[in-house]
Amino acid sequence: MALTNFPYGISSNGVPLLGGGIPATSGKYFFVDATNGYDGNSGLSWDEPVKTVAQAMSLAVTNRDDVIVLSTYASHVLTEMLDVTKSRVHFVGDTFGRPYGQAAKISLAGTAITDIHVMRNIGVRNSFHGIKFVGTNTATQATSVVGEGGEYALYENCSFEGAKLSTTAYAEVLLNADSAQFIGCTFGTTAATDVGDIIRPKVIMTAAGVAGGAGSSKDVLFSNCRFLKWAGGTTGVFVNVNADADLTRGFMEFNNCYFIANKRGSVPAVAIRLGASLTNAQVILSGTTCAFNCTTLATGTGVFSGTSAKAGGGIAVAST
Repeated sequence: MALTNFPYGISSNGVPLLGGGIPATSGKYFFVDATNGYDGNSGLSWDEPVKTVAQAMSLAVTNRDDVIVLSTYASHVLTEMLDVTKSRVHFVGDTFGRPYGQAAKISLAGTAITDIHVMRNIGVRNSFHGIKFVGTNTATQATSVVGEGGEYALYENCSFEGAKLSTTAYAEVLLNADSAQFIGCTFGTTAATDVGDIIRPKVIMTAAGVAGGAGSSKDVLFSNCRFLKWAGGTTGVFVNVNADADLTRGFMEFNNCYFIANKRGSVPAVAIRLGASLTNAQVILSGTTCAFNCTTLATGTGVFSGTSAKAGGGIAVAST
């Protein structure tokens, strides 16, 4: 059966049926084929796909739950930052549930000073599924691979990998988001080493760091996620909350998450670092969350652990 706007038929109430990992929606599907597509096409089927993610984004209508489906046999190379300002738009790539090594990749290289992220999301209830985001932009102004400043964004089975491994303030994901949720995602890699004894986090929270975003982070969830690092020294961290103003409501929860430092590198002193005491929110460690080849999982006033004690790991949690 050819994959069209309603590839699995329509139910009795007019809703497209779910199938093949592509979610049912009341909106439209736009298909992106980086190899064979043409931006003059309608994009409404694999027979007439557009070529670029940017073109599909321009066709999607805000608040309609449109779905952008990415081909998985070539990288989707951007020529400029993908700026997601629309709401309730959903991006679907590799639908086979990989936590890393996704076959659908969105990447941006170069040195353009305006491309401070590979993608910026400041919309409401947008979602991203089965996509590897890759950033090799070396411009001084580049701050992250993904700048997440939206509301209720969902990233499921996505991975994030960036360059600038000698820059303390750079991270795979920069957050000042309201209720962002990361499920089954991977941040960083164990294959490339940090240059020098620097912080260089995988996730950084910085108030107003994402232009047009929520201002500060609130109620953030990481569930079944992996944070990977080849540390160049003991200063390196995986998650960095710079100041009290960066997490201003509720919680940042790590549920069943794993912080893994390459054994060939240094041993980071702490996986989750608080640059200041938290007065308006808390960091919660739950489930089986733990760190490997790190001295301490988390320290600081505002860290609370609900994890069970584990023997033999030698990983401490300093909570207050």
